[in-house]
Amino acid sequence: MLIADSQVHIWAASTPERPWPKSITPHRPVPFSAEDLSREMETAGVHRAIIVPPTWEGLRNDVALAAAQRYPDRFAVMGRLDVNAPGAREQITNWLKQPGMLGMRLTIKLRDDFSDDWIWDEVEAAGIPVMMVNHSQLNLIDRVVERHPGLKLTLDHLGIPQGGFRRGMKDDGAFAHLDELLPLAKRPNLALKASALPGYSTEGYPYRNLHPHLRRIYDAFGPKRMFWGTDLTKLPCTYRQAVTVFTEEIPWLTSADKEWIMGRGLCEWHGWKLP
Repeated sequence: MLIADSQVHIWAASTPERPWPKSITPHRPVPFSAEDLSREMETAGVHRAIIVPPTWEGLRNDVALAAAQRYPDRFAVMGRLDVNAPGAREQITNWLKQPGMLGMRLTIKLRDDFSDDWIWDEVEAAGIPVMMVNHSQLNLIDRVVERHPGLKLTLDHLGIPQGGFRRGMKDDGAFAHLDELLPLAKRPNLALKASALPGYSTEGYPYRNLHPHLRRIYDAFGPKRMFWGTDLTKLPCTYRQAVTVFTEEIPWLTSADKEWIMGRGLCEWHGWKLP
């Protein structure tokens, strides 16, 4: 079974030659390289990973793209775009021409006056899959995927609002949004990353108190639109445990379900050729 992680971060140090633009504390106190990630993947039995450049490095993709170009069978990148920069439209047009680039990860807040529709027009026309966080704007996300049926949009961390991990949203409280989220499953161009799950439980492995919430999401979206992932560098458990909580500890997942959730669905959705 192919195991592909839908979100990991790697980064380089902040230096005078390459400074970080924001004062954001990284997940780990030392840089985490492609080689560090590769070693952890080997230990955990993970075959592929999508690298999402972290916020503390700013809107740059150089480290991630270099890793994907060195290890094209192992890494691909959902890159970050400054939508307010001059030439942003032109960047979108040529986005997927960058070696190693698989799609785009946006952290923008949506506007209810439709003034950001140009972004969605452009990425839809260019065929760019997008990952984004939920800024407690599920009504506006619903509008985006309805108005842009050719867009493939994936919500991070099961749609838990941005900052939920930092704000200590745990257990049932982390999934209070499900009554609003689950009706969006009717949009066939919307998917979810089942990522960072262990961080939202106050219980230890295998986090059984979260399994009922996963079941509701599974029943709504199905295994083909539910992509396993970890956000590895802030996991409160081992990488291997983050794998086996899905492959061994959820009894209602069939073998076919696991194949889709653990990697096939992610790769097919994003056009990452299966091995």
